[in-house]
Amino acid sequence: MKIYIKFLLLIFLSVNCSKNSESIETQSVQNSHNDNTEQNQNINTDNSEQNENSNINNDENSNSFKKIISDNYDNENFKFGATLNFYQFNSNVEDLFLSEFNYLVAENSFKQSIVHPEPNIWNWSRVNAFIDFAKKHNLEMRVHGPIGPQSSIWAKTDSRTKEELSKNYEEFLIELCKKINNEKNIKWMDVVNETIDKNANWTSNKVGSDKWENPWKQIGENEDGIPIYIIKSFEIAKEYAPNISLVFNQHAGMEPKMWDKVKETVLYLRNKGLKVDGLGWQAHLRDNVVLSLNKEKLDYLKSLIDWAHQNDLDFHITEIDYRMIGDSPSNLDYERQANGYTNILKTILSRRKNGVVTYNTWGVCDKNEPSFHEYKYIYDSNLNPKKAVELLKNTLKSKDFQVKLYD
Repeated sequence: MKIYIKFLLLIFLSVNCSKNSESIETQSVQNSHNDNTEQNQNINTDNSEQNENSNINNDENSNSFKKIISDNYDNENFKFGATLNFYQFNSNVEDLFLSEFNYLVAENSFKQSIVHPEPNIWNWSRVNAFIDFAKKHNLEMRVHGPIGPQSSIWAKTDSRTKEELSKNYEEFLIELCKKINNEKNIKWMDVVNETIDKNANWTSNKVGSDKWENPWKQIGENEDGIPIYIIKSFEIAKEYAPNISLVFNQHAGMEPKMWDKVKETVLYLRNKGLKVDGLGWQAHLRDNVVLSLNKEKLDYLKSLIDWAHQNDLDFHITEIDYRMIGDSPSNLDYERQANGYTNILKTILSRRKNGVVTYNTWGVCDKNEPSFHEYKYIYDSNLNPKKAVELLKNTLKSKDFQVKLYD
């Protein structure tokens, strides 16, 4: 009897242990499931937030300059871009550029003063950085102003001989052309820059080495009175950069006498069998020099674009900015600036049916330094869009090319 009771007791204990074990195992599985569920909820939440952020980014991108242009314009006949400085790489300025633009100009990094400032000194680091950047982000790029007044102190020194100057700029331009010719992202090059002043004189050298001057002019002129460096530059570009569209880039304003000389020079180069594919105008605007707000000036710009297209030349706005006068611009000042930028855009777009036109801002955002604050670009120093961004984008969308005049 005692044995029978012990046997029943063992069975009872065994059943309870089994139940407890099952209960513990079940609870463990449930806890495990709850942990996974919580993880899944967190993942779903994160994905939801990520998707929401992605939608925000997509919405922003849908209103970017590059998206608006892609949706509304022939990419072969019209480009819209901005200029980056080498020191803006890996910054929020770079981020803003990439979100808005796909046409790039390197500010000064391809110039003689940077790459080959004097004999036996070469520095390709900035050039390589911009080429790599354009490749990485699939950007079209224009090489800006290798030969012009922005030359090195060595070149500006009064004791430089013609032979020294010729050797320096020729070997520099040959190597530059060879380097860029097969780069698929590089489409254009401003072969020469700022060659003629507003009074129709050749920009030339000045006494001293600290002034805005063009030392290459002292190499001499040919029998027709054309500076040798201009002719030689286009000869080199034709031979060593046949894949690049070659631009004759000009500064100043809408002075007919100056532009007549530019036209004569371009046609002269063409008649010598040289390759000139485009005409560029910098378009550095000033609020105290009413140019882009004036009907007569804008009409002259139209005629200049028409002349370029009639002569099978692309027309490029290469460095547009609009400098404000004084500190703390008012809302009215910003509105004038916005219309100044936009009137130039409207003018070139109104002529795009007849040939290629491009528009490039000479920077992305204002510079804010303790001793100097510029107000000339379309984004402020905190990367906030100004009124100009709104008007430019509205113009691109609406295709309303009626200009706003103030004078």
